[in-house]
Amino acid sequence: MITLQVVKVLIVSIISFLFAFIFAPFVYKTLVNIKAGKRIRSKEEAPIMSALHEKKAGVPTMAGVLIWGTVTIIAIFLSIMNALFDGFWGYMNFISRPETYLPLAAMIIAGLLGLLDDFIGVFKIKNSSGLKIKHKLIAYLFLGVIGASWFYFKLGWDTLMIPFIGNIAVGWLYIPIFIFVIIASTFSANETDGLDGLLGGTSLFSYIALTIVAFVLEKYNLAAFGGAMIGSLLAFLWFNIHPAKFIMGDTGSMPIGMTLGVIAMLTNTTLILPFFAFIFVLESASVIIQVASKKFRGKKVFLSAPIHHHFEALGWGEARVTMRFWIISAMTSTIGLIIFFLNRYL
Repeated sequence: MITLQVVKVLIVSIISFLFAFIFAPFVYKTLVNIKAGKRIRSKEEAPIMSALHEKKAGVPTMAGVLIWGTVTIIAIFLSIMNALFDGFWGYMNFISRPETYLPLAAMIIAGLLGLLDDFIGVFKIKNSSGLKIKHKLIAYLFLGVIGASWFYFKLGWDTLMIPFIGNIAVGWLYIPIFIFVIIASTFSANETDGLDGLLGGTSLFSYIALTIVAFVLEKYNLAAFGGAMIGSLLAFLWFNIHPAKFIMGDTGSMPIGMTLGVIAMLTNTTLILPFFAFIFVLESASVIIQVASKKFRGKKVFLSAPIHHHFEALGWGEARVTMRFWIISAMTSTIGLIIFFLNRYL
């Protein structure tokens, strides 16, 4: 039984990779044809950022649709084939109400919201550079409230796993905790998306870790869903590593972050998530520190924020920053898995 489930996760991962890899050139051509090029902030707004990324102007963006679009299409296809033929297709189908309804819905809604944000920014709708941060936070809050309500009222979840202590009932506090995790993970993923391959690579290790967790917890459909995300991320990275052929945009970063938070809540690994997504935490923390320092001290802590731009400004090449952050993500995700297994079996 376990062997068959392993095979299922691997097959879904491979199908997802192949599908995204085959359709990536089509996505690229479409973005080029509609002139969906990335816009770089002016020298007046962000002098360091502008100087570092001037060459990225015009690189096709909004390619993150390839990631969540692939997972959505595969999930729907396998579900339809299961309804028509069952048998093998019933075995491959990973859509299930208790495990994948919420992460699938969160991924699709966040992807569409990010697509809207990118569309407004790229085509300068009403001279706007995209949705304002307050509008994004309101959207994250709304989605977080829906998800929290589903977990707390519909599924009856109100416990939080504290490593080496156990499950602690937190009652109604589960709702604000859930909302915070969703907002934080989505915001942090958005901040991490700034260099070729950075978010795709670091989130890949996060999803690998959470897929392993889901499998160990016998949430096999959720693990297959994670496998689909892993496959699409790998295919995306093939074209996104430096120098990137295209960029994911908010339509990629939003669903990556939000879905990661939802999976963490579904597997009750909320307090281990900072290890699985350590780079996300580092990036968002650097932004918060920079803003607070400029407001209260009148000076910056970092040359530029998020922190990956700080290292760029220090003279690190873009590929060097990305690869080193990948290494850190791999190590911290491994530490998170160690904590998970020790907590489970000791």
